[in-house]
Amino acid sequence: MSDLTAVADVLARGDEDRAVVRVLDRHGFGTVEPGQLLVAGADGALGGVLLRGALDADATALARDARSAPRTLEAHVAEDDAVAAGLACAGGATLLGHPLAPAPARALADAFARGVPAALVSRVDGSAALAATGGELDVVEGSLGFAAVDGAAVAHARGLLRRGATATERVTLEAGADVLVDLWVPVPTVVVVGPGAVADALAAQAQVLGWTYRRADTVAEADAAVAAFTDADVLVLVDHDPAFDAVLRTGMRGRGFLGALGSRRTQAARRERLLAAGVTEEELARIHGPVGLDLGARTPAETAVSVVAEVLAVRSGRDPSALRRATGQIGA
Repeated sequence: MSDLTAVADVLARGDEDRAVVRVLDRHGFGTVEPGQLLVAGADGALGGVLLRGALDADATALARDARSAPRTLEAHVAEDDAVAAGLACAGGATLLGHPLAPAPARALADAFARGVPAALVSRVDGSAALAATGGELDVVEGSLGFAAVDGAAVAHARGLLRRGATATERVTLEAGADVLVDLWVPVPTVVVVGPGAVADALAAQAQVLGWTYRRADTVAEADAAVAAFTDADVLVLVDHDPAFDAVLRTGMRGRGFLGALGSRRTQAARRERLLAAGVTEEELARIHGPVGLDLGARTPAETAVSVVAEVLAVRSGRDPSALRRATGQIGA
């Protein structure tokens, strides 16, 4: 989601329609990351990039024209130009440019800035669009024209969200509408404070999950990292040094998951220190400590599994239990 900072800045500006340009269809280029997006503001500002900039001239012109009406453009990139841009090979793309009203634009900007999932769904002719944002894509701005189509579009985006990865998909919904769906799923950054076997095991778990991992060994380094957290990011405090209480206080004023390892005695001592420092009970409730689900973990690797399991449960709003006891759809 960090690559969308400039996009969020342009989307958040002004009270007039913006224009967005997306990849409707493509062939060639090798592996291309989904969620490609270029946005043009009413003031002419641009944010984002398509296909590593290989189509800059075409995409920029389309973005500036599409504020008034939707348009499509067929664009091609020769082998040498594609490789120079960092693509694997030559290719062609159908670009869709369309207006985006202020409400869905701001909803996307807010989601990108906070690091929460977001989806942009439009009809393939660009005539209508909606944005769905939030942990379960439960906040919807805009419309595709009919409530049944909106419901089907959001349901499809939620189905993609369960896969846990950013995606771009052109699909015909059950309601009969042909739509383009771009879904952005934030990649968590896990900041682990302190050394040791559990810290190493958390690094391995982050790699398995495709999460970004960072170690912070000083108060200043950890404090700066936590101050920049989005909702998707995770702190795991391994070091029991009271000096790191300051990092938790910073985290309580911001975003993200705050977890702290340690015995119940360690947790109680930390709690008393934080209360004495003026932290409220409500703020203390944000700390997951001892962090992790009760899985009977005994080794560092098992402890790391229990920690990331709690993070996943909190992010999905679940009260963890055995799947065999669940009554709802598995994976829903």
